[in-house]
Order: sequence, then structure tokens, then C-alpha cells
Amino acid sequence: MIGSAEQDAFVSEMRQAMVTTLRRDGSPSSSLVAYCRDGDDLLFSTTRDRLKAKTVAHDPRVVVAVLDGEGKGRFVSVEGSGVVEADEDGSGHIRLNRHMRANPDWTPPEGFATKLKADGRVIIRVRPARVSGMVTRA
Repeated sequence: MIGSAEQDAFVSEMRQAMVTTLRRDGSPSSSLVAYCRDGDDLLFSTTRDRLKAKTVAHDPRVVVAVLDGEGKGRFVSVEGSGVVEADEDGSGHIRLNRHMRANPDWTPPEGFATKLKADGRVIIRVRPARVSGMVTRA
């Protein structure tokens, strides 16, 4: 479970988050991502040459701020450690696509894994260590 029961349900329901990683000089870098769960881990996609992958490889500290997208001010902040994964078979990207499309039956097109590899796509897996946030606001 990620945080409290309410926080866990919120993280499972939402689809977008603001991810913050740390540059070599310690300054933060944030970007909006689509994410999904794999058990209690959070996954998002990037390419190996983008700043997110480079910063996580250098310093694994990551904050994933899950946003409600409805303007109600609800959020869950998940602090944890990230690792860059190759996702050779594309299973992480399939899971991500199914969640962000809200379609558990989504099937990848022909050559999906090959295209991911050609594009240099990787999965960042974040293992939660600390959870906070407000999800009960009306």
C-alpha cells in the first residue's frame, strides 16, 4: 500500500504526476508525466538521453507528486528511490499505456517493443519511501 488507504486509492485512480529529480548541482528539475503502478512501485517512461533518466542514474532521489487534474487541490507526494530499467520486452510500457488510456485491454501495435528500443525508451521505477498529501478535499 502507498501511504494511507485513501492515498493508495488516489494514486491508483489518477494518471498524471509531476516528477522531480535532482541535477548534478543539486537543483531540482520537474516535468509532467503519465505514470502507473506496479505493485507499490510507480512507473513512468522517458528516453535514456533525457534529463529524467540522466538525473535518476546519477542521484536516485525522486519525488512523484500525483495530481488530481480536477482543480480540487488534491495530491499525493511520493518520495522514493528511482532506477532506470531497459524494459526490453515492453511490458512496463504496455502497463503504462493501459493505465493512462484507462483501457486494461489495450493491445500494443505490431513492432511496439522494437520501436521502444529504437527510440531509446526506458522505464523509471520509483520505490516509495515516504508519502504525504491531501486527498479528502471537496
